[in-house]
Amino acid sequence: MKIYHNIEEFEPVKNAVVTIGTFDGVHLGHRKIIARLDELAADIGGETVILTFFPHPRMIIHPEDQDLKLINTIHEKAELLEQLGVDHLIITPFSRDFSNQTAEEYIRNVLVKKIGTKKIVIGYDHRFGKDRQGGLAELQQLAPVYGYDVVEIPEQDIHDVAISSTRIRNALLKGDIDLANEFLGYPFFITGKVNRGDQIGRTIGYPTANILVEETYKLIPSDGIYAVKVYLEGDEHTGMGYIGHRPTINGMTRNIEVNIFDFNRDIYTQPIKMELLHYVRGDIKFESLEQLTEQLGKDKEDVSAWLKLNA
Repeated sequence: MKIYHNIEEFEPVKNAVVTIGTFDGVHLGHRKIIARLDELAADIGGETVILTFFPHPRMIIHPEDQDLKLINTIHEKAELLEQLGVDHLIITPFSRDFSNQTAEEYIRNVLVKKIGTKKIVIGYDHRFGKDRQGGLAELQQLAPVYGYDVVEIPEQDIHDVAISSTRIRNALLKGDIDLANEFLGYPFFITGKVNRGDQIGRTIGYPTANILVEETYKLIPSDGIYAVKVYLEGDEHTGMGYIGHRPTINGMTRNIEVNIFDFNRDIYTQPIKMELLHYVRGDIKFESLEQLTEQLGKDKEDVSAWLKLNA
């Protein structure tokens, strides 16, 4: 997959089959749309193009809204789209100037001149252009003028996409990782770098790798203990993940940590990917480190049993 970080980098391709959207989560609903792109591109010997935006439009239009959290970082989204075989991903820097184009300017300048769109796959409720005045009707009206075909995504599919996106975020925030993963079609994951912590886990027999996530817009699921898989330098490991403020030691910051089973290597500063597979329990404040250690022993047994059962 070729990635472009600005629409100006893209050169029009033969028979471009295009869709537009944020594609946060790249979940099962999105995958239906991408499968439709693939079918249409195969029919006309074309190439698939996804036009997405970063920062997310809400970050620019409503900068005061700090509540927006996304299922994927832009890098995670690109990784997932590449796995699905998308030919071209255009990541357009969203700005107020970009949003102020009229609907026809957007169609003419972006979709036709810059991308060379032959078919556009779009939902009945997708809006674009200044004040969100453009939509399916405008695309259909101008199709004969600019020489492209419009393929509408059925209303039911659009509702499926909206419902699953909302439910995924809510499920993650409630710790219902099983439901979130069902809608995603893959295990929710967190990527970052291994950061040096205070090494308290090492002193009680459960050393952890602290994961630093630099993207503040990344949605972090509910606090607690999780059964996880981690990937380091291409190798897969199992472990026990933790998200929380470490209340037993009066922690002041929210941490993301993982105790990797049967592992003893120096991995500081290395990139790490952690897949959350199953929620074991919520975060608890214990009266002592001894009580915490005892509970962690039980947690490890629960995690190991779940991993063995679901291997």
